[in-house]
Amino acid sequence: MKSSQSSNCAQCINNVNTIFSCLTLEEKEILKNHSSCFSLKKGEIIYKEGEKPNGLICLVAGKVKIFKEGIGGREQIVRMTRLGGFIGYRALFAEENYNSSSQTIEDSEICVIEKEPLYEVLKGNSLFALQLIKLMAAELGNANTRTVTLTQKHIRGRLAESLLFLKDTYGLDKDSNINVLLSREDIANLSNMTTSNAIRTLSSFSAEQVIAIDGRKIKILDMAKLERTSRLG
Repeated sequence: MKSSQSSNCAQCINNVNTIFSCLTLEEKEILKNHSSCFSLKKGEIIYKEGEKPNGLICLVAGKVKIFKEGIGGREQIVRMTRLGGFIGYRALFAEENYNSSSQTIEDSEICVIEKEPLYEVLKGNSLFALQLIKLMAAELGNANTRTVTLTQKHIRGRLAESLLFLKDTYGLDKDSNINVLLSREDIANLSNMTTSNAIRTLSSFSAEQVIAIDGRKIKILDMAKLERTSRLG
């Protein structure tokens, strides 16, 4: 990773749409002075399962997947991170090693805020601490929902839910495609299925005109049917 100090880290901490918005100017300066930004290429690992966290990671630009390796080295994507989102914070605050790995899915930038200064700010700002608790509680709820989806829904329901999840996470581009380009393998790993099953199910959705596929670009044509397929499982 290439490290570059500050301007992008300042953008992250000054972002009014993140939990940093409740900090005082002095508290923001403390975090800015103890943070570093890193530029990463597509496919670069941010951290690996088993490593020790050394700070709070904020996604400044790009897209990132969080995944675990299962039997035979097969990946299971457990979360995707959007701009301004945090990565690996559960392990940081639990004072544990990472129990998953994270990797960029396009060129990205991250800001890493050092642990000790962050803890000092948290101790002095109860609203900031409360916002962080709310964030973690929401992520836990999402994780519980995804667990049910991946274990109880059939293949079509799982894939439909994953496409809706990607649309909700990253939105649509100017051509109304889901605004993220994933390999068929990544879509399979997000949906807890084999790559061949993901390819067949995507083709089936395309034949039914639920979606349109152009390489890695996916456009939702029939939102109601996709939502119904996800709901019925």
